[in-house]
Amino acid sequence: MKTLMLLTLLGTVLHDTTAVTHSLKYFFTGSSGVPNFPEFVIVGLVDGVQISYYDSNTRRAEPKQDWMSRVTAGDSNYWQWQTDLAVGEQQTFKGNIETAKQRFNQTGGVHLYQEMYGCELDDETQDVNAFKQYGYDGEDFVVMDFKTMTWIAPTPQAVITKHKWDNNKPRIAQSKNYFTKICPEWLKKYVDYGRSSLLRTDLPSVSLLQKTSSSPVSCHATGFYPNSAVMFWRKDGAELHEDVDHGEILPNHDGSFQMSVELKLPSESSADWGKYECVFQLSGVKEDIVTKLDKVAIRTNEGNSMHVTIGIIAAVLVLALALIAAVVFMLKKRNAKRPPSPVNNPVVEQEKMLENQNA
Repeated sequence: MKTLMLLTLLGTVLHDTTAVTHSLKYFFTGSSGVPNFPEFVIVGLVDGVQISYYDSNTRRAEPKQDWMSRVTAGDSNYWQWQTDLAVGEQQTFKGNIETAKQRFNQTGGVHLYQEMYGCELDDETQDVNAFKQYGYDGEDFVVMDFKTMTWIAPTPQAVITKHKWDNNKPRIAQSKNYFTKICPEWLKKYVDYGRSSLLRTDLPSVSLLQKTSSSPVSCHATGFYPNSAVMFWRKDGAELHEDVDHGEILPNHDGSFQMSVELKLPSESSADWGKYECVFQLSGVKEDIVTKLDKVAIRTNEGNSMHVTIGIIAAVLVLALALIAAVVFMLKKRNAKRPPSPVNNPVVEQEKMLENQNA
């Protein structure tokens, strides 16, 4: 499951790139023994932006973006069908947690059974990349190999499941159809619905921060969108790899992103610091944002480093909440019993092909 945590698009010349990769991802999490937390949660995301949510407490699927209300223009029952399907999945996940506990010889305690599935679409080439994987207690359980259309079992306890699912040829055929055709079609619809938000470009504000005079200098960019960005230090026009620490791209509360890259202070005098530059590149933007290393421009609080790091701390808290709400972006899914639905409805067809199987 480590493989699906916080997948980040990185590049070296993003400002020269016009093609964009869009993604549709769903995260299912069933839990056992977790106090004050729903035992089942579903989160849907397009390009990393949450579009839908369901949990076992509210028992109601709901949109998380205003523009997602457009799905009901062509299908007034969309959210009711999503709710009915989620209720069925909830029961499946509950049973699969018990199955997994038996496989691992467990009784009580805190346990998570999770799934992530979805697809990515290259806006230029129209190439599709699909993914579907399950995890248990923070580790990969079974992963679909879309080249061979077979399941991979990283742990011995999942071998039974692998053989069972590999032998379900009709299910495999349905999955192939969904991930190569239906998933990309819905992804295009969602991107079109949220075009004004998802396809926007926001440049960041960039600051130089330092805890103390002996600490590394952090180049911090915040408020940018999308999250296809890179930032690095260079000296005399050449990118530095030594004495540099790259941070992760983190979400802000307003849907934008932030990131930092630290530089261990150069040994030469501050008069030569002008040779050093922090460079920020955002996908689709031709011009780099370049910030020279200037001692006067560094914001530092010798006696109160908390002020310097408050933005980073806030980002970590936002990320923690997002991971909890999305239930740490892990995995799960299987054998849900679905309520009757019109077979010619595209939403129902989409979900029927993802109906889980017993582990």
